[in-house]
Amino acid sequence: MLIDLHTHTRPLSWDSDLTADELIERSRAAGLDGIVLTDHDFFWDIEQVRALARRHNYLVLPGVEINTEDGHILVYGIDRYVFGMHRSHVLAENVAQAGGVMVAAHPYRRRMPWHVRDERDYEEALLRASRNPAYRYCAALEKINGHGTVKENAFSARLCDLMGMAGTAGSDSHTRSDIGRCATYFDRRIEDIYGLIEELKAGRFHAVDLAAQPVR
Repeated sequence: MLIDLHTHTRPLSWDSDLTADELIERSRAAGLDGIVLTDHDFFWDIEQVRALARRHNYLVLPGVEINTEDGHILVYGIDRYVFGMHRSHVLAENVAQAGGVMVAAHPYRRRMPWHVRDERDYEEALLRASRNPAYRYCAALEKINGHGTVKENAFSARLCDLMGMAGTAGSDSHTRSDIGRCATYFDRRIEDIYGLIEELKAGRFHAVDLAAQPVR
């Protein structure tokens, strides 16, 4: 299954031009099997998500992108904000209690060097990035981000390799043109948020760059 794990809609994410209905329709047209709604620090009501899924006969799951002091974290399995979640260890405690899972979004941000004199500089930047304290709580890093450049996503891929961590892919969609750029392929069928969490924890997935290869 191809699922977009990182999406944004308006008005819940102030920087998105997409309605949830539009996101779903265009994701289906792009050949995706499902999406996860991950608006900024906003928790969808589960009944609203189910209503969207029924209306479109499509897999729609709830998630959230939490802004922490250690970067943005995609979270699956929690349904409310608790004071202190801006600290990654507090967020991790709440996610663990809820049985959820965390994925670090666009790990290249503010980490990838723009001007590299030699490979050693690049490797040192990777080492610095690998020390992010939030990553110890994450099941994966976002290896491919739809807004990332080739060089930025290459940095994320190198970071995954360095840390021995699995990599996901998400469009980080804010506009129509973002949808379908990349997605995460899951080996097993997913029908609800519990199945998604199980597969992420088990590592039965891989990132797919849909701009570089066919959907199927």
